[in-house]
Amino acid sequence: MPSEKKRVIIENVQPRVDGGLYPAKRTTGERVDVTAAVFGDGHDHIRGEVLYKKQDDKDWKSVALHPTYNDEWHASFYVPEKGNYVFTVQAWIDHFETWHDGFRKKALAKVDVTVELAEGVILLKQLGKNNPALSGTARRLEDKNKDNAIAFVLSDDFARIVHENPLLENETRYEQELVVQVEHRKANFSAWYEFFPRSSALEPGKHGTFNDCVRLLPRIAAMGFDVLYFPPIHPIGKINRKGKNNSVSSQPGEPGSPWAIGSDEGGHKSILPALGTLEDFKRLVGEARKLGIDIAMDIAFQCAPDHPYVKEHPDWFKQRPDGSIQYAENPPKKYQDIYPFNFESDDWKGLWEELKSVFFFWIEQGVTIFRIDNPHTKPIPFWQWVIAEVQKVHPDIIFLSEAFTRPKIMASLAKVGFTQSYTYFTWRVSKQELTDYMNDLVFGQSRNYFRPNFWPNTPDILPYHLQHQGENVFILRYALAATLSSNYGVYGPPYEFYENNPVEGKEEYYNSEKYEIRHYDWRRTNRLTDIMSLLNKIRQANPALQSTWNLQFCPIENSQVIAYLKATDDLSNIILVVANLDPNNTQHGYVQLPKAKLKLSDKINVKLYDLVTDEHYTWTQEWNYVHLNPNKMPFHVFKLEIHESNM
Repeated sequence: MPSEKKRVIIENVQPRVDGGLYPAKRTTGERVDVTAAVFGDGHDHIRGEVLYKKQDDKDWKSVALHPTYNDEWHASFYVPEKGNYVFTVQAWIDHFETWHDGFRKKALAKVDVTVELAEGVILLKQLGKNNPALSGTARRLEDKNKDNAIAFVLSDDFARIVHENPLLENETRYEQELVVQVEHRKANFSAWYEFFPRSSALEPGKHGTFNDCVRLLPRIAAMGFDVLYFPPIHPIGKINRKGKNNSVSSQPGEPGSPWAIGSDEGGHKSILPALGTLEDFKRLVGEARKLGIDIAMDIAFQCAPDHPYVKEHPDWFKQRPDGSIQYAENPPKKYQDIYPFNFESDDWKGLWEELKSVFFFWIEQGVTIFRIDNPHTKPIPFWQWVIAEVQKVHPDIIFLSEAFTRPKIMASLAKVGFTQSYTYFTWRVSKQELTDYMNDLVFGQSRNYFRPNFWPNTPDILPYHLQHQGENVFILRYALAATLSSNYGVYGPPYEFYENNPVEGKEEYYNSEKYEIRHYDWRRTNRLTDIMSLLNKIRQANPALQSTWNLQFCPIENSQVIAYLKATDDLSNIILVVANLDPNNTQHGYVQLPKAKLKLSDKINVKLYDLVTDEHYTWTQEWNYVHLNPNKMPFHVFKLEIHESNM
C-alpha cells in the first residue's frame, strides 16, 4: 500500500528498453540522459534527482533533475567504466523551496510575513540536523529588525541556500532500478575495411593466402582502418558448388562461395587449406593487432552439403519427404550449395552448444569481433543465449548483426545483445531520407539499444545510386557514412576502385567476387584512397566525429545540400559537415549556424578550417553562404573555432 504522505508521481522513466527487460547501451565516457514525468497535486514545489551507481557499488551518486516542459524532467550522468550501471529516480515535495517561493511573493507584495519568517526558522532548524551551519542561518531570520530578516530571505545568497539544501522527506522512488550496459570504446567507434583473403595475392592468377594478407596490413593501417573484416575463411563445399555469377554448376577450378561452408577438409572450426594454416591465421591476427587492427571474422551458421555436420548430425537439418535435405531458398533465388540448420530439431540443445563452441574456438585464436551473417534467419532466443554465454567469459567481444530485414526484427536482435547493426543507410539517398532516418536513429527509442554501422556497399549489395556513376558519388557516399555514423564500413577494393558494373535490373555486382577470385593492383591508389585515409585521420583527431549521438542538422534552403553539426558536450571540438548530394552539378546555399547549441551571441565571429581542402574561412553572421563543386570536392568538413567574444 502506498504511503499516504508520498504525493509525487513518477512515470515513464527513460532510458528504459521494453519496460526494463533489456539494458540500455552506452560505451565508456558516454552520457546517459534520463527523463521522467514527475508531478504531484497542488502547486507545491517538486524536487527530484537521479540516483546512479555501478551495479556492485554500495553507495549511490546523485544528480539533480530539472524541469523542461509539461511535467517532464531531465538529468544526465556519465559512465566512465565498463560494466553495468543502475539508476533510478526519486522526487518529493520540497516544503523549504515552496515556503521560499511563497515568502518572496508575499514580501514583494508588501504583505506581512511575520508568521512566514517563523515558518522559515522551523524549516531551517529541521535542515540543520544534518547541516549545523543552517542553524546559524535560522538565527538571521529571528533578527529583531524584521526588515533585515526579510532582505536576507530575498537575497541571492539565501536563494542559493534554498537551492543547495533540498528538504528531503516523504520521497517517492521509482519502482525500478534500470540497467545501463557500458561497453568498451570500439563498440561505438570503428572503421571497417572488407576484402576477400583469397583475392589478396599480389600476382595475377594466384590464390591469396593469410601471408599475402599480412603484407597488405600496412596498407590498411595507413588508410586508417582499425577493423579488417574477412568473409568466411573455412573450407568451401564441393557438392553443388556455385560457379561464376551464381551459376548453378561450377567449372573445374572455380572456388565457390565462401558462405557454402564445409567439405571433407573440415567445417566451422577449420580453415580453407589454400589460405594457409591455423598458425598462419594466428600470425595474421597478431600482426594486425600490432598495427591497431582487429580481424573481424564472418560467422555464417549454415552448411554445404558435404560439411561434416551433415553426416555426423543429420537431425540438425530439415529432411524432405523424398529423403533429401532442404537447401536454402529465398524465392526466386535458390542456394543449392547451402543447407540451413533446423533450429526446431529434437536435438536443439546439442545444436546450440556446438554453435556456441564455434565462437569460443575462434576467440582462443585471438578473434575479438564477429560479423554475423543473416542472424534474422536464426531464432532470436538463440542469439540472446549465445551472446550472453560468450560475453559472460569475454565481455569485450563485438557482435555485428548483418540483418537487412524488417525493422522490428533488426531492433530485437539489437536488444538481445548485438553490439552493432547494419542499417538502411545503404538506401537512404535524398536529403529528406537521410534527415528523417538519422533523426529516428539518434532521437528515437532505438538510440538506447540499436548501435548503427553504416555501409555504402557490401558484396551482396551494389545500390542503384552507385551503378554506372563516376567517382563523385563514391566520394560523397563514403563521406556521409564516415561522418554521420561513428561506426562505418566499406567493401573495400570494389568501392575504392569504383567498380559498379551491375547485374542489370538488380542491386548486385556482375562478376561478383562471391563466386570467383579477383586480382587487385594493391600497389595502386587514387583520389578516393587518399580521401578515405584523410577522413579516417580526421575522425581519429576529432572527438566530435567519434559519436553518432551528437548530431544536429542545420537548415539550408537547397534540397541538394545537407549540413549537420557534431560537437562534444563541452564544445571543445565542433565539426560542421556540408555535403552536395548532387554528384554532377555545383550546388550552393546559406547554412544557418545553431546559435543556441554553440552558445553564440548576436555578435558572431567563427573561424572555420576545412580539414579536407585546407581552406580557411570566417563567418560573422548566423546565415552563411556555401558553394560546393563536386568535381573539386563534394563535401566540406569544417572544424569550428568560436572566439570568446561570441559566448
